[in-house]
Formats: sequence, C-alpha cells, structure tokens
Amino acid sequence: MEQGRIGDWELETIISDLQEWYGYDFSNYSRASLKRRVNRLWSIDRFPSLAELRFRLRSDQQYLRRFVEEITVNVTEMFRDPAFYLALRRSVLPVLATYPFIRIWHAGCSTGEEVYSMAIMLQEEKLLHKSLLYATDLNPSVLEKARKGIFGLAQMKTYTENYIAAGGKTEFSTYYAAKYGHAKFDESLREKMVFSTHNLVSDSSFNAFQLILCRNVLIYFDKQLQDRVLQLFDESLDHFGFLGLGSKETLRFSGVMEKYSQLGNEKIWRRKS
Repeated sequence: MEQGRIGDWELETIISDLQEWYGYDFSNYSRASLKRRVNRLWSIDRFPSLAELRFRLRSDQQYLRRFVEEITVNVTEMFRDPAFYLALRRSVLPVLATYPFIRIWHAGCSTGEEVYSMAIMLQEEKLLHKSLLYATDLNPSVLEKARKGIFGLAQMKTYTENYIAAGGKTEFSTYYAAKYGHAKFDESLREKMVFSTHNLVSDSSFNAFQLILCRNVLIYFDKQLQDRVLQLFDESLDHFGFLGLGSKETLRFSGVMEKYSQLGNEKIWRRKS
C-alpha cells in the first residue's frame, strides 16, 4: 500500500467488509470515485493502517454512518439545472395533471432539496393535493436532514435564482421561514413526502410511478449497475410514465432505450408503452 493512500486491494477489502457486515453493496460503484472518497477520509481521520480502519468500521456504528455518508454522493441544490425543471413544468406536469393521483419517486434524493423543489412546482400548478412524493436514499443520515426541510440561509440566493429561471410564479421566500441562519420550508410541502431508505443496488420496485427522478447518481456506477438500475426504473414506471436523469446521464446504449423517447434536449424520457 502506498504510504498514506488506499490501493486497489485495500479498497476491495473495504467493499467486501461493508457488504458482509452491513449489506451495503458498493461492488458496482465506480472504483475511481470510491477510491478518491475513501482516501479523503483516510487522510482526514489519519488511520495508521487498514486494520485500524476495518476495526473502526466494525465496532463504531457512528463512524460507520459517517463513512457511508462520505462515500455516497450527497451533492444537490434546489431547482438544480433550472432548464430541466422548466421542461418538467411545461411538458410533464400538464400530462400528470390528467391523472387522478400522481406518484413521483426521487431515487437517491440526498438531503432533499430537489424533492422540495418538486413539491413547490406541484403546488404552483395546483397538483400537490393529489400527489405523493417518495424520497429514497441509501443513507439514513441524509434522509433525516431531508425530513426536517431545513437548509442553510446562505444558499437561498442561489436557490431563488434557480427557482426564477425554472419558471417560478411567486416570491420564493414565501415557501420558507428564516431563523438563526437557516431556512425552514413549509410543513404543507412536507406532508406530501414519504422518506425511506432504499438501496438501488439490491432493493426491488415498490410502487408504480408516473415520474421517476434520479439525477447525478448513475454517473458513479459502472455500466453493469447502471443497466440494472435503469431496468428497476423501467419496472417501476407506469405506461407512458416519465424518467428524469442528470445532465451527464443518458438512456443511450442501455437495455431499455428502445422503450423510451426523449422530450426535447433535456434529460427527460417518456415510456412509449
């Protein structure tokens, strides 16, 4: 092992430990991304050996949670890529409005900013009352943050700009109360959300959805796992349902591509049948 760094063999050992001990399956995650994140923790926490890191993961549940939180991807913001949300507002929500009840799945929701973004759009289009937003993530720690609906006040300037560019219809500040450097979003938005742990690697479909959003998660998986997750989404979508992915993700070259047609230039696809 190179001094101060985790090598390929050590990384495989850690991946095997996490799956054997706790059922976390990172075997099909991008090795480059995992190695970068594990080495960052290795450096910050100053482990003298692989044995010390393995012992800490086995014996310290609090550190395990921190470790999993750090190596999974939790980068998000409200109305991220506003053009994507504008396309949802203009092309997808009018179709969903024709359904008697709307189920939306935010897969890999992280700390929940995009779930609250969707709830705000649904409310503005008078659809929230007949909608249910399922927000899932592998990491229980980020789900707990998402449930609270409390975000840093310093981020609201960026989020407000995103909201306006995404076709927002009112003052963004009406959706939250500012206090002690934080913004707490309205409980009326939270009431239509269901937060739950779900492992895209090993768990199965659990409902039929009209819209599934999984943005900037697949880029951290290898091709085999990407195909498996896309198959899961395909099995979880209603006929003519919609699937939204991140800006660097695509259905092209996947096993389900022939079943979908893309809406314009945004990363939104509709199931053909």
